[in-house]
Amino acid sequence: MNINQNQTIGETVAQDYRTASVFQSHGIDFCCKGGRTIREACDNKDLEAQALLRELQDATTSNEAPAADYRTWPLDLLADYVEKKHHRYVTAKLPELTQYLSKLCKVHGERHPELFEIRDEFAHVVNELTFHMQKEEKILFPFVRKLATEKHPGLPSFGTVENPIRMMMEEHSVEGDRFAKISALSNQYTAPADGCTTYRVAFSMLREFEEDLHLHIHLENNIMFPRVIEMEKQLSN
Repeated sequence: MNINQNQTIGETVAQDYRTASVFQSHGIDFCCKGGRTIREACDNKDLEAQALLRELQDATTSNEAPAADYRTWPLDLLADYVEKKHHRYVTAKLPELTQYLSKLCKVHGERHPELFEIRDEFAHVVNELTFHMQKEEKILFPFVRKLATEKHPGLPSFGTVENPIRMMMEEHSVEGDRFAKISALSNQYTAPADGCTTYRVAFSMLREFEEDLHLHIHLENNIMFPRVIEMEKQLSN
């Protein structure tokens, strides 16, 4: 795999998901802000571009098996996968994490007041992601499936697919920023020395949730959405 500093972060991760861990290790957002070039990300983080390119290249030649090439999947299959794997994961974990964070605030909140802010930020995640996924499942994804399976899908009620996609990407950025704040408040999900087992489990679950959300958003922003926009344009010509 040839990687150069002028290609976007999202494009790089879409080609080989193993590069995601390299970007994450340098605090570079590959999902919500995947439209930046590698050069732009390096300039922003004061990193040496050639050194980062070597790390990325090494990741693509590691012994770790590469992830599935989602770029080759039919769009209707990709929409089904995101909905059944990632949306269901979010739906299952939201109440569980809410319960854990409420318990932490009651038991440890006096000594660790940052827990109240983490709990409140996650409450926004619950409300916003729930509504966000409903819009995707009821409005955007049905049209994605029509585009993928019908020769003449007709005009959607929202005019062009770029309209809901723009809204979804804006909402992705909000949740990405929110989780960056949660990560900072929790010291990158590190429980304090006096943290109990519940404390460590809750932070571990939050970390896992953020990692799943990154992949979830990556599949939409960097793979599904560009293909959907291009397919709609081809059908309109």
